[in-house]
This record gives sequence, C-alpha cells and structure tokens, in this order.
Amino acid sequence: MKTSSKSVKKSRLQLLHQYYSYTGFYKFLGTSLKKALPPILLFIAALLIINYFVIDINELLIYVTENYSDYVVFSVFFASESILGLIPPEIFIAWSDKAVSPILYLSILATLSYLGGIISYFIGKWITKIPSVHEYLEVKMAKHIKNARKWGGFLIIVGALLPIPFSITSIASGMIKYPLISYLLFGLLRFLRFYLYAAAIFSLI
Repeated sequence: MKTSSKSVKKSRLQLLHQYYSYTGFYKFLGTSLKKALPPILLFIAALLIINYFVIDINELLIYVTENYSDYVVFSVFFASESILGLIPPEIFIAWSDKAVSPILYLSILATLSYLGGIISYFIGKWITKIPSVHEYLEVKMAKHIKNARKWGGFLIIVGALLPIPFSITSIASGMIKYPLISYLLFGLLRFLRFYLYAAAIFSLI
C-alpha cells in the first residue's frame, strides 16, 4: 500500500515537472536568476567601493538619520515601492541599521513594501480598464499574458524575493487579474527578503 502511494506521488511530481518544462517555466526562472545575480553582486561591490574610497557609509547614514525625520524616509520609501520601485530598497535597509531599533525599522520597511505592492496590484487592475492598454495586452501580448497567468504564483515569489522591482511584479499580477488572496499570501515572502538582505547588509556596514 505504501509503495503504491509513493508511486502515485512520484508520478504527480513527474507530471508537474513535465508541465513546467513544456511551458518554459524553468527557462524563465533560470533567466530571472541570471538577471538577478549581477545586480546583487554589483550592489555589494559598489557599497564596498563607496565605503572605502568615496565616503564612509556609516557617516552618511548617520547624517541622514540626524537631518531627516523617520516619517520623511518612510514616506519616500513607500512612494517608491508603490510606483515601479524606482529606489533600491537595499539603501533603506542599510539606513534602518542606524536606527534606535533596527529590527523594528526593518519590519516597518518590509510592511510598507508589502503595502506598496498591494497598491501596485490595484494600479495594474485599473490600467487594464484603459481600452488601448486592454487591446494591447489581449492582442499583441496574448502569449506573454497566457504564460503569466499560468505561472502567476511563481512570478510573485520571484518578485518578492529577488532584486526585481516588486511593484512591477505586483502591477503585472493586477493586470492578469491574479486572485488577490493568493497574491497576498505569496507576497508575504517580501518580509523574508528584507530580513535576509538585512543580515547581509548589516554585516557590511
């Protein structure tokens, strides 16, 4: 009986593997990882170069904490995370290390990023109501939209964990009308990303 159960489980895994192979998901994931790794390495290298040859990062962050209120920094970050993620969150993670309570500030940043993603999700839903955008998506981007709907959950996971603007992933999720509850659950991985990156960044500065 146990052997039968194992064989069924194995066959299901094989079918799942075949599905992702045929749909090109593995290729997409590999490409995403290749694109994600260089920015991480470049950021670390840039941080070290700036710290040793240009300006002391610690002094710069202390200057920011002494001259700008926490509300201003949080507001700028929230706006960035809600609109295309224009400013790398790593900068704000480094800033949180100089706060009175780094873990609390880091948690606030992660929460704001998560909420910013939700706003981006609804921006994506709103965009599709524009006739020209709707036509473009349904006609010229039909194949990409079809794949995005297949891999919706994985796209959100990639956007939440990797250095790809989470806002853009969230907008895409809204545009393909990915279920909100599922988006909210997968999006929680955003918190994991902040804590993992903080562990690395805090040790550098």
